[in-house]
Amino acid sequence: MASIFGHSIVGYTLYKVIDNKNLKWLILAAIFSTILPDFDVIGFRMDVPYESPLGHRGFSHSILFALLWSLLLMFTIGRKHKVIWFLVIFLSTLSHGLLDALTTGGEGVGFFIPFENSRYFFPWRVIKVSPLSIGSFFTEWGMQVIWSEIKYIFLPCFMVLTVRFLVNLFKVKLT
Repeated sequence: MASIFGHSIVGYTLYKVIDNKNLKWLILAAIFSTILPDFDVIGFRMDVPYESPLGHRGFSHSILFALLWSLLLMFTIGRKHKVIWFLVIFLSTLSHGLLDALTTGGEGVGFFIPFENSRYFFPWRVIKVSPLSIGSFFTEWGMQVIWSEIKYIFLPCFMVLTVRFLVNLFKVKLT
């Protein structure tokens, strides 16, 4: 999996690009939604097999889960601005599985669970798989993870945020 940092910056970026109303709580919901799919690691403690639909990178990483989660938040918290809430939360949640499918470890991502239990990776597996423990981030492996996330997650997000900032700056100057 990508680290909590890599997932979070994608949620932040999606929020900044899509939300033009500065909606209360949406930024926190977006960041939380990028991390939520990894709550399935609790299954390791309950002896849920990795390849099970409820195992790691299973249902909680699926497109259906992203859809259901975004609908839930849209109808409960985001009632006034449903489209913005739906888009930000759906894309934030979905981004988790997309990033994990770019990592160098694991057994793939169950994008189509519960309809089909196969696990998938993208052909480009460029993000070093993240350690599960905080202590492991202070090792050579952790530094490799951080460097790969800087190159393949943080830098693209920074570029998107820079373009967004410049577009907004020019809109203000033109009006």
